[in-house]
Amino acid sequence: MTEEYIYIVQAEKELDKCKIGITSNLEERLKQYNNITGKSKANIYSYLFTCKVKDMRAVENDIKKQFLHLREEKSKEIYFYNKTLFEGYVNFIKEHEFFIKEEFIKIEPKPLIETKLVKKETVSLDEQGLSPKGVMQKARNVADDEFYTRIEDIEKELIMYPAETWYNKVVFCNCDDAVGDNEKTTSPFALYFLQHFNELGLKKLICTHFKGKVDLFNSGSKAYIFTKEGFSDDIFDGDYTYPKKYDGSFDHPRSLKILNEEADIVCTNPPFSRAIDYWRIVIESGKKFLIISNESNAINTAYIHYFKNKQVWAGYNPVRKFLNPKRQLVEASGRWYTNLPIANRKNRLKIMPLDQIPDKYIKYDDSGTLMVYENYIPSNYGKPFAVSTGPMLNGVLENGYSIVQEKRYTPYLSGKEDFAKVLIQKSENT
Repeated sequence: MTEEYIYIVQAEKELDKCKIGITSNLEERLKQYNNITGKSKANIYSYLFTCKVKDMRAVENDIKKQFLHLREEKSKEIYFYNKTLFEGYVNFIKEHEFFIKEEFIKIEPKPLIETKLVKKETVSLDEQGLSPKGVMQKARNVADDEFYTRIEDIEKELIMYPAETWYNKVVFCNCDDAVGDNEKTTSPFALYFLQHFNELGLKKLICTHFKGKVDLFNSGSKAYIFTKEGFSDDIFDGDYTYPKKYDGSFDHPRSLKILNEEADIVCTNPPFSRAIDYWRIVIESGKKFLIISNESNAINTAYIHYFKNKQVWAGYNPVRKFLNPKRQLVEASGRWYTNLPIANRKNRLKIMPLDQIPDKYIKYDDSGTLMVYENYIPSNYGKPFAVSTGPMLNGVLENGYSIVQEKRYTPYLSGKEDFAKVLIQKSENT
């Protein structure tokens, strides 16, 4: 009886891709790979995974259907590779009804080139001489000192939104490199949407990233597109002419064309150093978005008018840890922001009559303006009062209060400047 196998094979010098195929003879198939005419003798193929199955063609067809958006070309068996995607392929095969057992073979043994995971070295703020707020301030001021999001923070936030949010939508990650041979060179935003492409029912995923003075991702292309039919790194096919000087930046005319004409939802971690420009462009586009920025934006004059006009509000979660350009884990005060509906927000607000708020959480500044702390909100106070970021991020504007002025409020206590706040007031119809 003929044996039937599924295999995953990889070339030593092509670590960003792998091939998934079928064979009745694992040893002979590997020899065929290593005797390809014109192939460099130094570029040796070796198996990453092999297993025995009942019906190899049926399993292969199901793999093609499940991971079509991760295929380099529709007609070829080449798939993107990194450690996380590889685990997805293997788990799918092992869970298939025709899977029999994994095969451990010793053919031209080559050690699997391990993906070196990020060294989770925490750089303390004391060592940097910074506070979480100071880290973000530094990021705003230094163009190449940006922060990268961890996949766990993306999963934690995106799982809060119903699946229909993404169904048949074009998701645009306009600050992300989609393809790399490991987690270090693959955007976690792209990775999340690729892993859940079919589950979410996405129509298309478009990823572009800035490739100017510093190539942070060490990758060739600046743009990628994924659909149910497959992948292309020539994002400007068809209606677009690939511009020779396209740098992949979110404000390049070609990126703006994608934003305005194709995208349904924008989801990314834009550069903190260019957040003002980014917010303006994305919000003015009228598209749905889910992005990460400094949590102090909620009381920053450059952004307050967006909150006042209900064009943006906080998402569900803070983001307290990022990876810096050296891929070290650092602390910073980030926050998800969106214009997607928020349901069942965990309400940390303590709304009650003013005389029931503990005295230690009430102050009046030199001008007589009321200031409340620790998410306390007076329910029976008719004048404007000042709050810090907490209530703004916890949905005070969703609970019958409005922003009074489109700039931050700077209180003075005994002639000394206090921390910035925003002036809000109970709405007349509440």
